[in-house]
Amino acid sequence: MNLRVNAMTGCLVGLFAFLFAGCATMPGGIAASSTPLEGRKYTVLQRTSATSNCIRLLGILPISGSNSTRSAIDKAANYVGGDALIDVTVEGFNQYWILFSRDVTYVEGIGIRFDK
Repeated sequence: MNLRVNAMTGCLVGLFAFLFAGCATMPGGIAASSTPLEGRKYTVLQRTSATSNCIRLLGILPISGSNSTRSAIDKAANYVGGDALIDVTVEGFNQYWILFSRDVTYVEGIGIRFDK
């Protein structure tokens, strides 16, 4: 009888973990550039990407930095020594776990440096 109770408890815990964990992907957007380029000359660097994320306890209380598109764009441009991005795509996804969740913004583009 005790073995049957332990097996049932294990199945319920596994089902609970399965039901309260997951992932969701959200389309973001596409832009020609992350800043206006009209009349400005620039040098094309290389393709780059970066993420910005926020971890939340119980899916509500933030325990890490904020999740922003601007932060991800700045990280991606700075990674290649650039000032901005062209051919920009943005996506977001969320991961839900039992005690915490993670919100992520993913930015990809081609880094550029403005000519002085």
